[in-house]
Amino acid sequence: MANVPHIEIEKLTLRYRTSGDSVLALDNVSIDIPPLSFLSIVGPSGCGKTTLLKVLSRVLQPTSGRVLLDGVPLEEVNLAGKVGYVFQRPLLLPWRTALGNVLLTTEVTRKHLPYEVRLASARKWLQLTGLSGFENRLPHELSGGMQQRVSLSRALAFSPSILMMDEPFAALDEITREAMQEALLQLWGLTESTIVFVTHSISEAVLLADRVIVMTARPGRVAETVVVPFPRPRTEQLRGSLQFTELVQKIRHMLREGPAP
Repeated sequence: MANVPHIEIEKLTLRYRTSGDSVLALDNVSIDIPPLSFLSIVGPSGCGKTTLLKVLSRVLQPTSGRVLLDGVPLEEVNLAGKVGYVFQRPLLLPWRTALGNVLLTTEVTRKHLPYEVRLASARKWLQLTGLSGFENRLPHELSGGMQQRVSLSRALAFSPSILMMDEPFAALDEITREAMQEALLQLWGLTESTIVFVTHSISEAVLLADRVIVMTARPGRVAETVVVPFPRPRTEQLRGSLQFTELVQKIRHMLREGPAP
């Protein structure tokens, strides 16, 4: 099994400094993320969901608190080749083919491997995401859903132990979005990764995750941690069940009413 770290977020606070003022983005956030788990984060716009991902990927430094990976402070860990990131927009290089874009991350993180090995891995992930036959297409020749599949393949190609996803399906139409959710569930079953998934869609969070973190409006705090009880593997049929609908409504109520006193 891959060395997938246990992530502990302890009393994390982040304050943005602005001209003559400051903004409290995250306030005393504590989250425990076991290895090989799938965590979704939902909350109002501006509550710090993306900020939290940036702290986890070390793009931003917290004002106070800390993040531990297997008990080691995040700033002391070499994250190279360990963290994959999928954004809302695919961010593909327009002059590279689908295959070339997937190869990009392995050129940096797996450059010690022979080119043939990295090429085979890139082709494998494109096949698993349903893009066989499109390897040599440029991004502008692909639909939005296909471009996001390339982005997902690129993130998975170097086998990251942590995969962070920031509203990756938000720009897609509903049918494509649901297809991507199903693909992600299937692909996650083939990986040894922990996923931290930010979304505005409550139903998406419930379908995908083991637990859903419900955050308050800014400053972002953890209002509730909801355990998703549905067994895996999960399929689209789950959406039609009464239990699924009730859990989605429960979380929606939490977002509207705020944390319990």
